[in-house]
Parts: sequence; structure tokens; C-alpha cells
Amino acid sequence: MPHKEFRRPGLRDLRRLAAPGTDRSTLAAPSVSAVATESLSDRQGYDTAFLGDLSVLLPEPVGARAEDVTPVPGRDDGRLDYTHFSVVMSRSRRLAIFTALNLDGSRLESVPRHNDNWRFDPRIDESLQVGESLYARNPLDRGHLVRRTSANWGPEAEQANADTFHFTNCTPQMAGFNQQTWLGLEDYLLENARADEQRITVFTGPVFRDDDRRYRGVRIPEAYWKVVAFMADGQPSATAYMIEQAEELEGLGFMFGQYRTYQRSVARIGELAGLDFGNLVEFDGFSNEERETGTRIETEIRGPSDILV
Repeated sequence: MPHKEFRRPGLRDLRRLAAPGTDRSTLAAPSVSAVATESLSDRQGYDTAFLGDLSVLLPEPVGARAEDVTPVPGRDDGRLDYTHFSVVMSRSRRLAIFTALNLDGSRLESVPRHNDNWRFDPRIDESLQVGESLYARNPLDRGHLVRRTSANWGPEAEQANADTFHFTNCTPQMAGFNQQTWLGLEDYLLENARADEQRITVFTGPVFRDDDRRYRGVRIPEAYWKVVAFMADGQPSATAYMIEQAEELEGLGFMFGQYRTYQRSVARIGELAGLDFGNLVEFDGFSNEERETGTRIETEIRGPSDILV
């Protein structure tokens, strides 16, 4: 069944944007540091009231995922707070279940990227975090879930930049990963939030599957999702995206199939990720149409003009 176009005002037309790739030649070689004395006790983390009239609670892990949340001392919800974002970890996978970011487009700052100082979060045991041993001497990339440039706003931009280099915010991204459209989507969110001086909330995470390929004792996620919430002309809006590869992994040579990006409903992403996104489902056109018709909706994104907001 063909889907309807749900275009909400407030974000600029995606056709004005190209989908740039990543210039990896400008990135310095990553370093790793275990800073046992690092204090993160003053971090405020994700703000549920960031969007004003639209209160956006953290997604709630449900079912088996609820039993999988890594305990954090002093927190009932397993939340690890950083500057402008928070992370909830999976105990079984040692990766983030999701990240939650507040992005203020009116106060973005440019923070140069020097040596990447990846380190463990001292608030939970290192054995509960996937560290450098997964990424050494192979084609796996250390991929940010909260993109550092999106967290870098306001007077704490430098601190936010550093906070994004915790292994809790890192996921393995494969060498064959087709980053053009996924990074184009992230660039779109960032640049239009900047141009419109807009606030947005972004949730990001992997899809954990029982049959994910195991490598060095870690099951590598084969799909990632993103849910975005914002206010458009005073009206709440939400939209969701997912990227996945079309073919099976081919051994340990990291010869992966082509990745494809889809726009999907917030409700469907919640089912795949084991998360309850609460009232965001009500503000997503895809979710509403699925509820009315009983038919799953998805659209493949081949370029910026295919994304509906």
C-alpha cells in the first residue's frame, strides 16, 4: 500500500542538501585512555523538558530488554549522564541500548577534532563495556552513537566533545558500511537545526538480534535506528529511521553487503529495539497510518529527497 507523505513545517527541504561522506583523512589516529579518576558526577545529561511544550521522556526498555539494562550505582533507570546526552547500556551486549541527545541549533560551537581519546566510563565496571580490544588491528570503526558535533553546543561544548569519546557511546561500524545516506541524514538534522536555530531531541541505538555475528566475543549489530522529535510551528512531530545491510556477513574478512536506509514508524522501531517511545508514537505520521490501516509502512531512502519529515 503506498504511503502518504507527511511533511511537517519547521525543517528545511532536504532537497537543498547533498549527502556528504566522511573525510577520514582529516582524523587523527585514536588513542585510548583509562582515566580511573575521571569524575562525571556533575553531568546533567538528557533533559526531558528540552523541547518546551513537548515533554519527551527517555524510551523505556520493555520485555527482555528491560531485564538487560546495566545497573548504575545510585540510578534506578540505568542512566549514565554526560554533557547534553545520556546513555543506557545493555548488560548482555556491553553496548548502548540507546543514547538520548538534546541538540540546540542556536548555540552550536565548532570544536576541532584532535587525537580521539576513547576511554571507559568509571561509573560502571570496564567488563560491562566493549573497549579497544574489539577494534584493534581490524577494519572495524569506532562509531559514535551521539555524534560529537551534535553535542557540541553552548558554553560546555568542549566538555560535551570530550564526553562523546567514552566507550559507552561507541559502537562497531563495519568497513563496508555505506555511510553516505546515514551521515547525510545526520548532517541534515544538524545543519537544519543550526539554520533554523531549532531544538531537537535525537534517540539513537542498535538493533540487537540473537543471530548477530560474533567477533572477538562481541555480537556485532547489523542494524541501527534513529528517532527524532521536534516542535514544528508549535506542533509536536516525530520521525524514525533505520539502516541495515541486505546480505549476510562474509566471515571475518568484513566483506559486508550493501547497507540500505529506511524511514520507518516510531512504533516499529520501538518493537525492533525493545523500547517504548511513549507519546512520540502519536506525533509520527507513519505510526498513525499503520494504526489506521494495519499495514506496515517503510520507504527506502536513496538520497535526501526521499526523506519525509
